[in-house]
Amino acid sequence: MISAKAIIFDMDGVLVDSEPHHIRSERRMFEKMQIPISQEEHARFMGTATDVMWSRIIENKQLDLELEEMVAMQNRETHLYFSGLPYMEPMSGLVSLLKQIKKQGIPMAVASSSSVETIDIVMDKSGLRSFFEHVVSSSVVGKSKPAPDVFLYAAQLLQTAPEDCMVIEDSTNGVRAAKAAGMYCVAYAGASSEGQDHSLADRIIYDYAELEELVTTVIDGGS
Repeated sequence: MISAKAIIFDMDGVLVDSEPHHIRSERRMFEKMQIPISQEEHARFMGTATDVMWSRIIENKQLDLELEEMVAMQNRETHLYFSGLPYMEPMSGLVSLLKQIKKQGIPMAVASSSSVETIDIVMDKSGLRSFFEHVVSSSVVGKSKPAPDVFLYAAQLLQTAPEDCMVIEDSTNGVRAAKAAGMYCVAYAGASSEGQDHSLADRIIYDYAELEELVTTVIDGGS
């Protein structure tokens, strides 16, 4: 029987359908810099931090660009894009799920590869911040996903052992990070996860009604 004493959510594509916005802001940068990046190549960066993405692009394309400068430019572009959005709709069924978890006293955190500034914008524009005890960006804790750093740090903040944590992820890199952290991983196959590999996940769901049932089972099983 699975025991989940804390639940950690990825943000982009899990709490809100923000991946299309990230894709647009990143493709704006590719066009500005006249860098040819195919959609397939771009999809491989899903779930990683901006510095990881640009480091790989610079290396793979053998570009004479400064990594720190490109990261700063991309973060400004993304911040500007997200700041201009009037509201960010939570995923269908998510708020009901979060209310149930909160009611049962299960602590929750957000662990994202997005920048701190972008996370703050999304949390505020979606109205979801109050559900989470902690919100963590991989940019301030160590390596980006698929390294487990951000999940391990979130578990530490929640004062919960990694093996007692459940992670909700939608990307290949996120699933790998959760399993590398030794956590139970539920892959959310939502609108933005097409082409992502969820084979390492312990469970795959397609909507939050499934997850609500799973969380109830897991919590009851751990009590």
